[in-house]
Amino acid sequence: MDYRGALKDKKRIVIKIGSSSLTHEETGNLNLEKMERLVRILTDLRNRGKEVVLVSSGAIAVGRKTLGLKEKPKELSEKQACAAIGQASLMTVYQKLFSEYHQLTAQILLTKYIMINDISRQNARNTFERLNEMGVIPIVNENDTISTDEIKELGLGENDTLSAIVAGLIHADLLILLSDIDGLYTDDPRKNKDAEFIDLVPELSEEYLNMGKGAGTSFGTGGMKTKLSAARIATESGADMIITNGNDVDNIRAVLNGEPVGTLVLAHKVPHFHLKNYITGKEE
Repeated sequence: MDYRGALKDKKRIVIKIGSSSLTHEETGNLNLEKMERLVRILTDLRNRGKEVVLVSSGAIAVGRKTLGLKEKPKELSEKQACAAIGQASLMTVYQKLFSEYHQLTAQILLTKYIMINDISRQNARNTFERLNEMGVIPIVNENDTISTDEIKELGLGENDTLSAIVAGLIHADLLILLSDIDGLYTDDPRKNKDAEFIDLVPELSEEYLNMGKGAGTSFGTGGMKTKLSAARIATESGADMIITNGNDVDNIRAVLNGEPVGTLVLAHKVPHFHLKNYITGKEE
């Protein structure tokens, strides 16, 4: 079967981009050229009739730079302060760029409590549905300004997992995770020159899950381990997932043209999938 070719027909797509892909490595400042290309690609996907949701990191990183902090904040209150400052700035940039292409956007901030409450979760799903019907691109982040460490303990503390949860919530066809490497390897290719690239993961077995490594940059929070955990949620909810290099956002277009970029993890929908159980760690 032509699994890559089948990606051309995906209709509802969640795309996650991390802080390390949005910022300049040298300074931590926003990479506006890359953001402009990202916005143009996403708008063009909407023009093609695709439904698009963007899960974007960067609020804490932007707030950190605005405040002149040289290192990642460690205290929760400091992280939340950076997020409060950075989220507004980040959305201002996104809205300005999207407006150049006459594309409407909306900000959606999620927390664990929204996702585990049946009524709130349904309301969130309805909001996504209505925005998609209206041709709006939702831009999603965790509500870092009010979140607590409980969220991280339950696996909702970084945007790889959040994007998978969003994919499950809206019944997406495809989740694209933009990483700082080309995809999944048998080992960390930055440390092991003999590491082999994995083009296709037919089923997410324990062997693959054990290949995860930690975060590789000072501005990113999610390493390969979190991406594979996210893959489990996404694929068991019924979505294919791609891990590809976010240094070139044109990889999004390449994926949806069926080109062999990144690692493709095939969907294996679990009967009676219930998102709440994955968030609370009660899945069987």
